[in-house]
Amino acid sequence: MADEVAKAQTAQPGGDTIFGKIIRKEIPSKIIYEDDQCIAFHDVAPQAPTHFLVVPRKPIPQISKAEDCDEALLGHLLLVGKKCAEQVGLTNGYRMVVNEGPDGAQSVYHVHIHVLGGRQLTWPPG
Repeated sequence: MADEVAKAQTAQPGGDTIFGKIIRKEIPSKIIYEDDQCIAFHDVAPQAPTHFLVVPRKPIPQISKAEDCDEALLGHLLLVGKKCAEQVGLTNGYRMVVNEGPDGAQSVYHVHIHVLGGRQLTWPPG
């Protein structure tokens, strides 16, 4: 079982997360972009030659817990992911992934978008 999948089996929603600490600059990260709604930074355990995360400042624990009022924020995350992909040179394509719950391998309960690229990605993904 992959490390992140194993972590996801024991991860629980609630409390502070590593992403909250990165947002508050308590943990250093290689930031690509940030604004008043989100931050994008390189993943510390990349699963592709280019792998970064787009994380909202608002701590939504899971995509299934998002509310109607989060619609604009969630759309903003996708557009930021697109802009950052262009900025880091992913001109030949990329994949955006949102993990949900234990079976979706969600190991951090703060919504985030993985953006992966820099090589041919396979299908199906998992």
